[in-house]
Parts: sequence; structure tokens; C-alpha cells
Amino acid sequence: MNQQESNQVTESDAMFDVWASVRTELCSPGQFFELEEIEVRGQLVKSWRNAPASLRDLWLQAAGHGDAEYLVYGEERWTYAEAHRDITSIVAWLQSNGIRQNDRVAIAMRNYPEWLLAYWATLAMGATVVGVNAWWVAEELSYGLNDAQPGVIICDEQRLERLEQIRGEIPDMHVVAVRCDRTLPDYAVDWSDLLGSDADLPEVDIDPEDDACIFYTSGTTGHPKGAQLTHRGCANNLMSSVFSNLAQITALTRMAGKEPSPPERTSVLITTPLFHVTANNVVAHTSTLLGNKLVLMYKWDAGDALRLIEREKVSAMSGVPVMAREVISHPDFARTDTSSLSSLGGGGAPLQPDLVKKIDGKSSAPVTGYGMTEVCGLASGIIGPFFLHRPDSVGPVLPVFDVRCVDAEGETLPAGERGEVLLRSAQVIKGYLNRPQDTAKTIVDGWLHTGDVGYLDERGLLYIVDRIKDMVLRGGENIYCAEVEAVLFQHDAVSEAAVFAVPDEMLGEEVGAAIYLESGATFDADAFRQYCSQHLAAYKIPRY
Repeated sequence: MNQQESNQVTESDAMFDVWASVRTELCSPGQFFELEEIEVRGQLVKSWRNAPASLRDLWLQAAGHGDAEYLVYGEERWTYAEAHRDITSIVAWLQSNGIRQNDRVAIAMRNYPEWLLAYWATLAMGATVVGVNAWWVAEELSYGLNDAQPGVIICDEQRLERLEQIRGEIPDMHVVAVRCDRTLPDYAVDWSDLLGSDADLPEVDIDPEDDACIFYTSGTTGHPKGAQLTHRGCANNLMSSVFSNLAQITALTRMAGKEPSPPERTSVLITTPLFHVTANNVVAHTSTLLGNKLVLMYKWDAGDALRLIEREKVSAMSGVPVMAREVISHPDFARTDTSSLSSLGGGGAPLQPDLVKKIDGKSSAPVTGYGMTEVCGLASGIIGPFFLHRPDSVGPVLPVFDVRCVDAEGETLPAGERGEVLLRSAQVIKGYLNRPQDTAKTIVDGWLHTGDVGYLDERGLLYIVDRIKDMVLRGGENIYCAEVEAVLFQHDAVSEAAVFAVPDEMLGEEVGAAIYLESGATFDADAFRQYCSQHLAAYKIPRY
């Protein structure tokens, strides 16, 4: 090791020492991020002592931001006060149509402002949100609605069209149409019917173990599983998200001989679907608490993102890594004012080391995190200089987590040895809706078996290196091979089929399929893709 390399190691050690010290200070007794150990579902787990009691409490606190801008979509804008007015009216409509505490309300649409308005209204009355994957085709939508049994579905025009195809297969429920320009079927009402009433939110006593939302995550058995995210889990994730940024910013400012300033309201661009925990729990929850402005997009487009960054003075953009790569490589980047953008990155897939350096070279702090639906969002995070020094790490797990890497026999491995990552925390989901066996296999004695292979270094930094689960990770979306294989095997021409990941420079992985035809059968790749499109969302269809 030469002198320059030695100096870099010393600098890196000093940085991580300060970060570790700050984490300890922030979590010490009497501090806002103090930890406690509580019993949840028969197991002792760590929890943030000062976490909100429920997501209803989070919204009530956020409503106090008043006339600060909250939601931006195109030329449309809502302040926090205007959003609160609409939310109370939506609650009144839901109650008048028979929705009560712990009933379920499905939301099926693009990232329109109505998504978040319906979301907070449902939580504010103690009901449960069912986040419908907007990419689902009619067959998948039928499965999810029959699994969750919501009393109301609030959907946009495209989802309404799919709903009409399966009307006879799904539970009887109220249907609300959002941004629908055509004549509605007689069983649907327009979103405008929910607005305009002058009402107060009802008083409800929400148990921390009540379901806040049900988000569907792909399953190896061929059908998605409805993960039950509790109010306790989501509230703890909110604290974890704030802590992750605060601890690192505090450490960096301390190393610069300063103290961190109180957080200012900022503008955040939401690029990934709100039916995923990254956009909803990590970004939207945290931004709502802090009084930030949330800028929504109809669909992902790097050029549109750059225009919004400039117009809305966006300070943070978090998506899947391919989005960050597309933004910094877009021909409009150099001629767009991105001076407001202080952090860029995301999760859902590994942020490749070359991308970490490229983002830093564009005067933004690279950022990534490790998490999943099953921990209600974030389990670890790393930003800026820390990430540059450890570009293959996802940072230390947050203090509210216990973590182990285990071998095939379940024995805990020492630092540096690779095994399955297990997590235990108040953030771990209650289980999978209607799937007690899957729940029992995934959460054992309070420990979540993530299915990811990783290791811890001597400082406790976590590195994710592989996956045990048989899946393709395409642009942040989990695609389980068994689900695609199950569809292929339904075709009469297929004798054998195997689905697997094919490396892809932009999306990380694409779906590949090897198919052996029945004797005498003829079928080509495009025909198989067309067949799959009747049963699978577009992103799951094999490219190769």
C-alpha cells in the first residue's frame, strides 16, 4: 500500500468512526431517536420509542403545514390545507357508503394526486389501503381483489377498463373512477362525487398492530402475496428514514466543523409507483412529515424529469438505478438547471459502483438504501462520501434492526462470510394475507428471512451480493420465474420451460425463457409474447 492509499484508508476510517458515534448519540436515552424493546406478536423486538402511534397521527401532524405546497401534478397544485380539506370529504363519503375501521379500500391508478388523497383518507379513518399494482392485467387484478376483498376500489380509466372485463369474477364493491373522460358504467361514481362535503375526521382508536396497508409482492408459487404492513411497522419505517439521513448529514457537517441546520422544506420528485414501499413509505411518508413538496409524474421519462427538476427546484430524486443513469446521460442534462438537485439515486436494485461515481461527478450526492416490502420500507441507507468510500455497500442496518447472516443450517456467520440476510425489528410485516404457511416460512421467531445473500464487514456495514430467491430483478420489479413458467406451461405447445435472468445494461436484468415444444408443435417467440400478454403484466413477458 502506497502513502496515498494509506491516507485514503485513514480518512475512510475516520469518517465511519464519526458516523458510528453520531448514530450512538442520536439513539441514547432521552434523545428523540431513543430505542426501546417491546413485545410484538410474541417476540421481543427493537422499536423507536417516539414513533407515531399510527399513520393517522402522521397525517394529522402533516396537515399543520397549512399553506405550504404539498402535491404538484402538471399545472395542478394542492397545499397541505387543501389536501386535508379533500381528505376529510373523502372520509365522509367512505363512511356514508359503509366503510368502517379495518375495512379495506383498494387504490388502482397511476401516480395521480388522487392516489395520495385516497391513501391518507383511508388511513385517517382507520381503514386499510390495498395498493393495487397498476401494471396488472385483468386476470391478475381479479386475483388480487378476490384475495383482499376491498369494500371500495378507487381507480383510473385504464384500471376501470380492466375491471369491466372481470366484473363478474370480483367481489361486490363500490367503484370510484378517477380522471375518466368517458361515460361511466352504472355501478361507478366519479371522483368529484367524493369531494365538497364539509366534515371533520372521525375519532378512531387505532391499534399499532392494525393493518395500515396491503402491498402485493410477487410470490414463488405463481401468485403475488399481500404483505400486511401495520401502523407500527410503517411508523417505525418513517423514523428510520428520517434517522438514516439525519445521522449521515450530522456526521458530515461535524467533520466539516459545523452543526447541521434545521431541515428546510424541499421539493422531491416521485418517479416510482406509489404501490411500492420505496415511493410510498420511504419517500412520500417522510416528505409529508417534513412538509416537503411532492412532484408527481404521469410516467417515467428522463427528459420530463429534468424539466420538472428545473421548474420545481427538485432537491431529491429517488427511483431505481436505471432512472438515475438515464437522467445524467440524457442529452438535456448539460443544458438543464439541476443546481437544486442535492441527492440522486435509489434502491430496488443495486446501484452499480460506476454509477455512484458518475452521480458524484454531476454535483449530486449518490444515495441508495436496502429494504423491501417485508420491512415496510428501509433497512439500511448510505449517501454521499460514505457511499463513495464503500460503493458496493448498502450501509449499516438501521439501529431499530437486529441483523444476522446465516448459513444453510441457520448458524450465524462471522464478519465477511456470505449467507442469507435475516432481519428482526418492529418494522417487519405482520405476515402475508391469507397465507399462514408462507408467513411461517418467511418470519421465524421474529426473524425475517429475506432471501438475499450478503455479508457484514467488521464495521457492521451490510453488502448484498446475490439472491436465494428464484427471480429476475428488472428495473426494480421482482419477477419470479415460477410465475412466468406457470403461464408458459398452460400453453398446449409447451413441453418444457425454464425462465431465468438475462443481464441487461439498462434494467439490470431482463426475462429469458427456454422453451421445448411438444412434438409436431410450431410456435414462435412473438406468438409466445402475445400469449403471455393475456396473463401477465408487460414487464414480466420474456424478452429473450
